[in-house]
Amino acid sequence: MRLKYVGAYPIVTHKGVLFDQTKPDSYKFLNAALEIMEAISSKSDDEHSIDIEANDIKDYDSTTLEDLLQKYCDDFDGLLQLHDKKTQETISNYFEGAKNNPNLSQDEKNALLNNIKIMQEYYRQYIANEIAYECALKALSNLIHQNKIDDITFMVGRNYGLVLNHLVQVLQDSVPPYDATMEFFSDEKGEAYGKLNMNRFKH
Repeated sequence: MRLKYVGAYPIVTHKGVLFDQTKPDSYKFLNAALEIMEAISSKSDDEHSIDIEANDIKDYDSTTLEDLLQKYCDDFDGLLQLHDKKTQETISNYFEGAKNNPNLSQDEKNALLNNIKIMQEYYRQYIANEIAYECALKALSNLIHQNKIDDITFMVGRNYGLVLNHLVQVLQDSVPPYDATMEFFSDEKGEAYGKLNMNRFKH
């Protein structure tokens, strides 16, 4: 499984392909997620607040993203197997749905099946990125728990807020669960910031 940007989720019809912009490619969020993990990993043991500053910004290429995922994900080989299985199931379901669609003529079914075939590699990449991001969120949740992180402050932009907003649900489902909350504010210069509060009991 190689990681690279592919685009929003495809909606394939017998007339062609549309892209659902409400379901962006998870690759867009991987860099920010791994930046936060690296910031947590590099802190001292007595630090429980993380501050993502401008000088902490890093732009990782695909190879570095993969290396960091191997570092933080417990079972990267299992992740590869899950990717293959999920991709095959998704494509098989689309093929079956096209063949059994009672609202399409045979010519329309053939056109839809052909469009699904054309988009197979796109689906494969989209799912690979999605699984990698899910892994990153779980790993980030574990790092926060293991390092007893109280809060993470970040500059608005570069997808930090979106990643941490996605993380809130993961934290709620984790063991132990966390009732994490997000807040936004501006500093004296008018710069916009956000903060993820873990709302944990004080150590």
